[in-house]
Amino acid sequence: MSLNLRLASNAWSNLLGAAVPALVMLATVPLVVKGLGEAGYGVYSLVTAIVGYFAVIDINITAGSVKYIAGHNARKDADGIHETLSFGIASYAIIGVLGALGLLLGAHWFVTRLFAVPAALVPEAIATLRLASLGYLVGQLQSYLNSVPQSLMRYDISARMEMLFGTLVPVATVGVLLLGYGLFELVLLRVLASSIHCAILWRAIRRLLPGLRWRWPSKGARNALLGFSAYSFLSRFATLSYAHADKLIIGALVGVTGLAWFTVAATLANRVLGLTFRLSSVFFPAASALAAQGEFARLDRAYLKATRYVVFLNAAMLVMVAVFAQQILRYWMNEGFARNGALVLTVMALSQFVDSLTSLPSLVNDGMGHPRISGLFAVTRALAGLGVVYLGVAGWGIDGAAWGHLAGSLLFTCAFLAYVHGRTVPTGLRRLLVQAYAPSLAGVALVALVATAAETVLDRGLAEFLSILGATLLLLGVHGLLFVVERDDRLLAWSRVKARLQPAG
Repeated sequence: MSLNLRLASNAWSNLLGAAVPALVMLATVPLVVKGLGEAGYGVYSLVTAIVGYFAVIDINITAGSVKYIAGHNARKDADGIHETLSFGIASYAIIGVLGALGLLLGAHWFVTRLFAVPAALVPEAIATLRLASLGYLVGQLQSYLNSVPQSLMRYDISARMEMLFGTLVPVATVGVLLLGYGLFELVLLRVLASSIHCAILWRAIRRLLPGLRWRWPSKGARNALLGFSAYSFLSRFATLSYAHADKLIIGALVGVTGLAWFTVAATLANRVLGLTFRLSSVFFPAASALAAQGEFARLDRAYLKATRYVVFLNAAMLVMVAVFAQQILRYWMNEGFARNGALVLTVMALSQFVDSLTSLPSLVNDGMGHPRISGLFAVTRALAGLGVVYLGVAGWGIDGAAWGHLAGSLLFTCAFLAYVHGRTVPTGLRRLLVQAYAPSLAGVALVALVATAAETVLDRGLAEFLSILGATLLLLGVHGLLFVVERDDRLLAWSRVKARLQPAG
């Protein structure tokens, strides 16, 4: 299979692995909010944020493991794969135990001293956070095991399991609430699901690597893996900070009801705009393998094409979310969420889009062996950006948090793109702008203006909203087909459609 087809196949599998669970999760959010109540859902978001933030102790050995397993696999080095995998599992077991102990011992302090949790919810919040400590341990192992098929370019395996568990868990969550259970039982459900997920992943890995055996890596291999991962950790730290610290700040300064409004809007923006990262992430093992083989020209061509497509898809989703934010929240949740969260949804979607522009260059930069650069940029952005977010929350509440995210995204995305292109990414910035960004963004911007005008003037109810939404989607699709998708790809896609329509034999 050619490189482009392998990348496309893996990217499609990886996208489905996120898209299906995201749709199910978004469909069940209103039911979960209703079942827990707005304050209860705010506590649930707070527990999730605390557990997520504890992942800062993860030095991101996953990134180094993916890079080196992909390189060893390209060179048919089975011993190298076994060494890397053994070191990764041992490391994540230790990280999981340390994080679980921190959550278990600190649960009472977090709930009673640091955050504004209603008194009636304090006992259940403490018990839930203590239970979540076990979930943290299992989750660390699950995260690492999930990366192993991906490093072998078998995203179809990890994606199938993500679709299965990502669908069943939200549905089961609603079932637990309908049976009259609450917050503690929701977290218990997730811990059990993660444990089963780990067991199935391990079985799949043993099938992919039938000769797998425990093999402790040499000092040189450990140093290479830790050296790469240490800088990748900086990028992970920034991601976790932006994913969870804003919620901790809002929980402390605004309260759990405001946190519920912010979390619903921000989660929608993140889930929708984050889908294309799943398309991009297959580039990390691919770039690592191509760099190991010295095929930089192929990497450059694939990078430009992928950027062209990913930027268009993200821009199209930005239009659909940002232009119709008020109506989406009104029909999806209720009028209260629409009134309090529409601006947050619009601004957070724009911030997510700006952030997405760094995804592919970061992955290629790291695959080329330069995680130090992306790590230093990421940690600088995290420290400066969170300061702006804190000031925004202190002055303007949840709207200020969203504007703070956008300000940080604009500043550091522009700086990062200007720095890496032509240095660590084998593509000049001017070529990127002309060949990848311009075809994708020019037409999308025009469609956004037309959709905004139509929504403002013509939208008088659900029927008009759906009509304008459908017309906008159609215009975006026509633009993408005519001006974004390359001619060879159009012809290949059409030939495959015709082949499927022709009768067999």
